[in-house]
Amino acid sequence: MASTTKSYLDLINDCDRFPYDDPLKPLGDHFWCQIYQFMLPEDPRTHGFMLASTVKKMPWTSDFVIDHKARTVRLFSSKDNGDPATACTTAFSKLIQRIIDEDTFRVIHGTHSEPYPIIGANFSVSMERYASTLFGIVSRGAHLTVYTKTASGMKIWVPRRSSNLFTYPNCLDTTVAGGVAFGEGSFECIVREADEEASLPEDLIRKQVVHCGCISYMGLNDRGGGGETGLIAPDIMFVYDLEIPEGVVCKQNDDEVKEFYLMTVGEVKECLARAEFKTNSALVMIDFFIRHGIITAESEKNYADIIARLHRRLPLPTTPQ
Repeated sequence: MASTTKSYLDLINDCDRFPYDDPLKPLGDHFWCQIYQFMLPEDPRTHGFMLASTVKKMPWTSDFVIDHKARTVRLFSSKDNGDPATACTTAFSKLIQRIIDEDTFRVIHGTHSEPYPIIGANFSVSMERYASTLFGIVSRGAHLTVYTKTASGMKIWVPRRSSNLFTYPNCLDTTVAGGVAFGEGSFECIVREADEEASLPEDLIRKQVVHCGCISYMGLNDRGGGGETGLIAPDIMFVYDLEIPEGVVCKQNDDEVKEFYLMTVGEVKECLARAEFKTNSALVMIDFFIRHGIITAESEKNYADIIARLHRRLPLPTTPQ
């Protein structure tokens, strides 16, 4: 638990940690000159940022071409390989299996995960979720905040993450949240996760959930994130709200949630100030407070800066050309 009180802007700084200068500036006395651009076949755009230490340690296969002078890593796919989507996905699979077999990186902790898309690619290519931060590609998450209006004011359903989770064990979290898998839409992710994590029925989710936009940030993996620290983690989080009547209860339905609390707004504020929330879930709660008039321009001196920082323009493509 943090010993100092965190402001809302402090919490954003804890999550959106990638510098706001140019990561690809010319070589010089600058940490980010060590970044390599990750590229896809026949596409001039950069799809990820890799650390030099990751490039050096990676047990590369012949599917990848590294240019240390240009600081690029390009996935190679010749025209003889047929469908580029299948060829690229297979290349990632081979490399990640080698990482698992050789136990190269802690972030890929000896098991397979669900496939994640490279969302800006010109074809449907995926890699395993645990590997996404090694390549610095844009991840997608979906977060649902569930609340109830009572006679004494708004109350919010807040889960505590299980102690056995690889990332952010025992931290407080968004009511329902999950990574958006390959071939899945953000809302369908919420429908799935709402049942798995909070025992909320599909019919309720489909009829009552409100779509509330998205949050974007550029993270650097910290100790709570599991595995190697400093890995670059661009992220888009699609956010949703659900108001439920008193008597409807969120309860754990899998081993990812330890327990649920029904907190007052004041209690949530105190937990945020003590940095008890998972870092990106703190951003979701701040965004929720703004939407519901709990944080206002009159009550928060950093109001405009906070809103701008919650919607960072990512320096990587999020749509095909």
